[in-house]
Formats: sequence, structure tokens, C-alpha cells
Amino acid sequence: MVKQPKPRLVWFDANRVCAAMGVVLIHCTTDFSGGVFPDATAAERAVPVFLRSIAEFSGSEMFFFFSLFLMAMRIDRHRPDYAPAMREQARRLLIPFAVWTVFYAFFRLIKADAFGYAPQMWQQITDPGSWMGYFILGKSQYHMHFLPTLFMIFLFYPVMRLALRFPILGISLFATLGAMHHVQDYIWSLGLEPGLRDYLIRATKVMGYVGYGLAAFALYGLWRDGIPRGESRVIRRGAFYFAAVAYMATLPFFGTALASGAWGIREGWSFYGHFLMPLFMFALFMGGQYRDWSPRWSWLSQYTFGVYLVHPLVIDLYDVLVVSVGLSALMSPWMVVSSRFVIVLPAALLLTVGLSRWQPTAWTIGLGPAPWEWGRGSNAKREA
Repeated sequence: MVKQPKPRLVWFDANRVCAAMGVVLIHCTTDFSGGVFPDATAAERAVPVFLRSIAEFSGSEMFFFFSLFLMAMRIDRHRPDYAPAMREQARRLLIPFAVWTVFYAFFRLIKADAFGYAPQMWQQITDPGSWMGYFILGKSQYHMHFLPTLFMIFLFYPVMRLALRFPILGISLFATLGAMHHVQDYIWSLGLEPGLRDYLIRATKVMGYVGYGLAAFALYGLWRDGIPRGESRVIRRGAFYFAAVAYMATLPFFGTALASGAWGIREGWSFYGHFLMPLFMFALFMGGQYRDWSPRWSWLSQYTFGVYLVHPLVIDLYDVLVVSVGLSALMSPWMVVSSRFVIVLPAALLLTVGLSRWQPTAWTIGLGPAPWEWGRGSNAKREA
């Protein structure tokens, strides 16, 4: 059998799959209210906290990073004008976002009813201000912030293009994250009304995350120009080291969570260790571009966007089932976390595959033409 040449971006697909797994694991490593099992002992919290620390090697910020890398590729290949490029991104991101926003706004009532806070949830749903937060900040569910934030970061792509010409600008990520952290600390200290504070925090987050775009565009430019096999190995080794140092820097944050049973605030190098990790992990995968990656990574990667979107609904259904049948009282923290992840990850994948096979839902996870395109006879899958 003649061995087929491997696609150049299978390493990238593997990165996407690992990022999706990391996000699911992050959201599985809490108790039923999103905490760190505050009523358990430190020893009982050890497994959830440890798994959370491992999951953050490839978490939600990684989704921003590889989305911006893809943006760099499209901009470089097609050279679109600004307005058409933004219209295309709005079509790809914001319309599915609106559908999932409405879905999650009401789907959360299932868990709210089972856990006894349905009246508060109904009060939120009937408040017009809440819907502004749903559609602008993505607050209809804890993971929905990604799409509107990514679109707002895309607005700055002309700035990011500087890094294609001057890759050294990729290191400005350190500065943009530092400025974001500094200003956010000040905003939190002002005691502002929560709604206003959330909008200000999101604005600073967008400005800070443009640094991810500069780093992603810089790495794309280097990859496009070609990185020899030997230099790729050097990049991989260096990325291993820097990822290990970044993980070491986060240990005080997780140590505090282990001792106190509460997620604290990422301060100092714990902050930088967490938010620089996507850069090092992406470099790690890029440094392995010449390795013999299985084509299964590419098959799985097409569903990562869908897994990201649907996994919270699977988590909610798992939590409702476990609590409703009385199993929660019998399960230790590590059992809750491990069983949730083992069930939720494959279930979210199966649900995503099912949605992709039905035209009326495939487009909502980026795997089919939108309803207004059905009459054009296009069955091409759109890359998430």
C-alpha cells in the first residue's frame, strides 16, 4: 500500500482536538454549582484540582489562538477588504451565536428547576438588561462569551497584520496581557455596578486578547515561510520547557484552591502562566508539524467547534440526572469529576456528529450551509 502524504496542518487539527478536550475537562472539574467542592476536605479536592490544572494546558484561550491563526491564513490568502471580511465573520460567528444564545437562555431552566433556583432564572430571563448581556457578552451560558469576544477581536485584524510583516511583534502578547491585567484590577477596585463593570472588563479583555492575534499572525507568518525540520524540533523542545515553566507559575493558584475550596484570583505570575500557556502549547504542536500525525485528528477536528458549543448542555443533563436519582450524595469529588468527563466528552461528540448529519442543525455548529443558502445546492462543509 502506498502511503499517502500527510496534510500539512494535521498538527493544527490535533491542537484543536486537545483544546476541545481541555475545555470539556475544565468544565467537568467543579461541583454542581461550579465551585471547588468547598464542603470536602483538601485531600478529597486533590483530584479535581489536579485535573483542572492539567486541563488548562489547552483551554478556552487556545480556541482564540487557533481561530486567529486561521484568520491570518484567510487574510493572507484572500486579501479581503475590511468591510467584506467583517460581514463574513459576522455571518459565520454571530448568527449561530444568536441561535445558541436563545437556546441556552431557556435550556438552563432544566437544571435551575432541578436545583431549586428556577424563580431567579425566570426573573433573569424576563429582564431586558439580561438579554443585552446575553447577546453582547455571551452570558446566556458560561462558555458563550467566546463567539462575540472573538468577533470583536477580529475587528482589529488590520493591527494583527503588522505581525505578518514584523513577526517580532508577536512578543507584544506579554505587554497586552499585562496592560489588561493592570486595568482590570483597577476596574474591580472601583466598586462599580456589576452590569457596567462587566462591559468594561470585556472591553479590556478584547484589547488585551488582540495580543493573541499578533502572536498567532506572527507564528502563521513563520510557518508560511517554512520552518525546517531541525528547527521545528528545537521549537518543540523550547515549547515543552516554557509550558512547564508556565504550569509551575500556576501552581500557587491551584494550591490556594486546594486549601481553601474556592477559586481565587489569578495574581502575578499565576496570571501570566495561565494566559501565556496557549502560545507555548501552540508552538509545541507547530514544532511537531513533521511528526507522523494520524488522519483521525483531522476527522475529529471538524467537530471541535460543535463540541465546544454543546458540551455544557450535556453537563447540565448529567448533573440533573445524578442529583435527581440521589447518586450525588454517594459520590466523592473525584468520582463526580471523572464520571462526568468520561460521559460528557463522548456524548458531546456524538451529539455534534448527529447535529452535523441533519441540514437544519449542521450550520449552527459550522458544518453546513446556512438556511438562506440551502437553495444554492451547496453542501460544502464550512470550517469552524
